[in-house]
Amino acid sequence: MAKLALNKSALSKEKQKQAAYGKYLPSLELKQKQLLLERKKAEQALIEHRELIEKIQQDVYQRLPMLALRHIQMEGLVKVDQLDIQEENVLGTLLPSLKKVEYRRARYSYLARPHWVDEVANALEQVIRLKLEEEILQVRAKRLNKAVRTITQRVNLFSKVLIPDSKKNIKRIGLFLSDQERAAVVRSKLAKQKHQA
Repeated sequence: MAKLALNKSALSKEKQKQAAYGKYLPSLELKQKQLLLERKKAEQALIEHRELIEKIQQDVYQRLPMLALRHIQMEGLVKVDQLDIQEENVLGTLLPSLKKVEYRRARYSYLARPHWVDEVANALEQVIRLKLEEEILQVRAKRLNKAVRTITQRVNLFSKVLIPDSKKNIKRIGLFLSDQERAAVVRSKLAKQKHQA
């Protein structure tokens, strides 16, 4: 660390630094609060998605117990044909969002397969979309966690290191300058006394 100069220009610089830090800190704290809120929203959305997926799966199993039949082929019934994931900037953090999913259904004869296969295909499309959204929500939560960690480190740097150091330096320089001023006054009085004697 550079040695602190004990003069008026250093005092002025330290006061400017402290003023700048004081301006940046509130905006960093506000960003931290907003990121914490966004992270909480993402975590809540993730929980809701998982519950919805579980509910849909239970509903399908209850309505279509015939899915347990092994001789009816369900593999490859629905596939993702096109996936459109875009990134949005939320408080300086790039977060993915699912814009569009297009599906491709396997061709099958209506006479060769039971009538409820269409219902299964619809439920599969819904669950696939929810699973994709769940993966994207997990990525969002991870990125928001990282952003919160970074902004918290910055807030701590300003509030616990830079601002206190600046205050300590201002106090130190101020004490030194006041001591110098007092010493100058004492010297001038002594010189005046010697001159009069």
